[in-house]
Amino acid sequence: MATVGDPGNPSVGVWQVFKTLGTASTNVTLPPDNSTGIYKNCKAAPPSAPSCLTVGGVKDTYGIGEFAVTVSQYVTFLNTADPDGKNLRQLYEDNMNSTVWPQYGPINYASGSGVAPGKHYSVAYPEWAQKPFNFGDFRRGAEFVNSLFNGKVLSKTSSTSGTFKYVTYKVRLSPETERGMYDMSKETPTRTASTGFVLPSNDEWVKAAYYDPKHGGTDSYWVYPTGPFDQPNISVLNPTTGDVTNADKQPLATYNPNDPNSSVDTPGAPAGTAPTWCPSQAGPSCSKIFPADFPPGLNLAPLYMGNVSTVGQTKTPSPWGAYDMGGNVVEHTDSLAPQPPGYHFVRDWRYYHGGVANAPAYQVAIYGFGYFPGDPQLGRIYPWMGFRVGVIGDVK
Repeated sequence: MATVGDPGNPSVGVWQVFKTLGTASTNVTLPPDNSTGIYKNCKAAPPSAPSCLTVGGVKDTYGIGEFAVTVSQYVTFLNTADPDGKNLRQLYEDNMNSTVWPQYGPINYASGSGVAPGKHYSVAYPEWAQKPFNFGDFRRGAEFVNSLFNGKVLSKTSSTSGTFKYVTYKVRLSPETERGMYDMSKETPTRTASTGFVLPSNDEWVKAAYYDPKHGGTDSYWVYPTGPFDQPNISVLNPTTGDVTNADKQPLATYNPNDPNSSVDTPGAPAGTAPTWCPSQAGPSCSKIFPADFPPGLNLAPLYMGNVSTVGQTKTPSPWGAYDMGGNVVEHTDSLAPQPPGYHFVRDWRYYHGGVANAPAYQVAIYGFGYFPGDPQLGRIYPWMGFRVGVIGDVK
């Protein structure tokens, strides 16, 4: 965990690009006059931005994952939480399987009497082990956190790297996932304790990604997790392993700088193409096979341009020493979001943040607050959603 200090730091007002004044087809509007979209407070924001959001202030020191939760870690969790492989809580789905979706499926499932308890789930190919888990949602993230919360801390080690401070926890996971930091029987699960592992809140996530304790940027906040103003360079990936091959091109992030399907591509994006790869074991048809239950008639296949890179290999830290907070997978928080105007879903909406390997730079920026409506039908065809764990209080 990267330690995020400077408790009681000031918040700022931030323009939100989604569901503001965009066209009916995109519902996206970039900040006016190519500004940073960061304001001292929402009163100082342009009157044309009714959705200005006050974010980033956190009263206490806390920790946030140096990296997003990896495929290997999620597989360990699956085999702990579901040793019999019955998948009663939908922590797994078929589209995660490499035979169903060769390019994006990171986890395989095996059934039958010959499979030992706790062995039903496995990393599809070795190349996936240290990639971010890419089929996350709030529910899966909260149950992962509950497994940590109810588990046994085996060791806790402090370290430093330059100016960054870290705490490494080794935890034996618990099979109890329905209750812990979050009571999943509640209609709207929220934190139940002041100490323990958590999904970061919106403020905690934003502070860890964008708040500069050295007070650079705009009112001490960066536009990107990789720097105060300029868009990062674009990862180039090994086409069969997903490893980053251009880490010398700093700052760097795994995102799609010039999305041909985006009508609001971020002005000034660096040259490059969507970073992608396919496991060599999947063969030459890897990128051409899609799940059979894809929604018909929508021609979705051309939209899948980018794939995730190995965690940490971009080597560009946030102001607090966390990696990949821009691009790769969009990350869920535990903060409830108001439903945008015109939406009346029964499900809770939660903020998520950080952009994805498939999306332009505006989604990587501080103003790219997204809303996830908790719809599992959307999540199953969106292989760029993950989460990272946070910690509050003194966990022992």
